[in-house]
Amino acid sequence: MKTLTGGCHCQTVRFEIEVEEQPYLTDCNCSMCNKTGFIHLIIPKQQFNLLSGEQDLQLYRFNSKVAKHYFCKHCGVESFYIPRSNPDGYSVNARCLDTDDWQNWPIDKFDGQNWEQNAAKLSHLSK
Repeated sequence: MKTLTGGCHCQTVRFEIEVEEQPYLTDCNCSMCNKTGFIHLIIPKQQFNLLSGEQDLQLYRFNSKVAKHYFCKHCGVESFYIPRSNPDGYSVNARCLDTDDWQNWPIDKFDGQNWEQNAAKLSHLSK
């Protein structure tokens, strides 16, 4: 395991995470991820630590209202959220990490436009 840090564009929201040496990422094509360019790094709740900016987060929910999307109220960047597929964990946007190492990690495609039919394929992410 290794510790990585990241945050939003203005650096108000900062976090650290613990991940395997080469974790799997997911590239989803749902309406939200497609428009924001979110690359998912799913981790258990205990591997996520919000370092700063909790009071600067704005919550956005849509559709099923299960996922909790958190955006920095200053710069508008969603660096992490609580996903519908794993409500007991976090999805961190790999693009918001303080390293470019993620560009060498395996990335699985996920058809989020048909979420209900494909959600079972995400079960490996919460392990």
